Amino acid sequence: RSSPFLKMAVHGPVVKIHPVVLASIADSYERRNEGASRVIGTLLGTVDKHSVEVTNCFSVPHNESEDEVAVDMEFAKNMYELHKKVSPTEVIIGWYATGFDITEHSVLIHEYYSREAVNPIHLTVDTALQSNKMNIRAYISAQMGVPGKTVGVMFTPLTVKYIYYDTERIGVGLLQRTRDAPNRAKGLTSDLCQVGGAATRVQDMLTTVLAYIEEVLSGKVQADNSVGRFLTDLVSKVPKISAEDFESMLNSNINDLLMVTYLANLTQAQIALNEKLVIL
Repeated sequence: RSSPFLKMAVHGPVVKIHPVVLASIADSYERRNEGASRVIGTLLGTVDKHSVEVTNCFSVPHNESEDEVAVDMEFAKNMYELHKKVSPTEVIIGWYATGFDITEHSVLIHEYYSREAVNPIHLTVDTALQSNKMNIRAYISAQMGVPGKTVGVMFTPLTVKYIYYDTERIGVGLLQRTRDAPNRAKGLTSDLCQVGGAATRVQDMLTTVLAYIEEVLSGKVQADNSVGRFLTDLVSKVPKISAEDFESMLNSNINDLLMVTYLANLTQAQIALNEKLVIL
């Protein structure tokens, strides 16, 4: 039997989730079969001593009722074999299910994934937004009971963190901007606009840091050693380069970017012209 939901995370690996995983789970829920209350799927990623990083996933067809549950295990195996050809470093690390609760059927499905991975995690995603937000929980199972007697399964919660690659950050930022758009749509910005926006953000952060330093030097704010260590580490990572060399390097990169943009526009114009000639 599954244990009641616990709010506090216990000792165990930290589960790191990428945005593409959450987007894929939400998409599979929106495309679920008529009458299905939830969807399940396989989680893929990497495992180390202290954390489990979820980098990908795919949905698995299943049918469940109050009495039984049937999962297409053959489909799950074939999908994993195909996925290994593209990303051989990603392995099965567990499974996910939409919804807020852990059901009796979850124990049966978890037993299957226990044969595919060592200590698999179970991820629940509340796509129905029962509490007005997408509650995301991760669990690991442990057997409980008396040896030789009835043995149950207890799901204990783990700490969940959200991480992303630089490319994923661009997509997440674009999705956030769609919230303020009237039609919930937003186009991609040009490379130059992204460079300008990044430069503006860096300038704002530098202004905040300088203001903090000035307040500490004047005695208005008490110095924080942890902040000082972060700032020292930040300064040490900045390469030593003269202003003239930096300006030359920046201009060279901007020229390369403009050349690529020009060639891309020229190619697009030639393709459009070719299409019109073919139609004629």
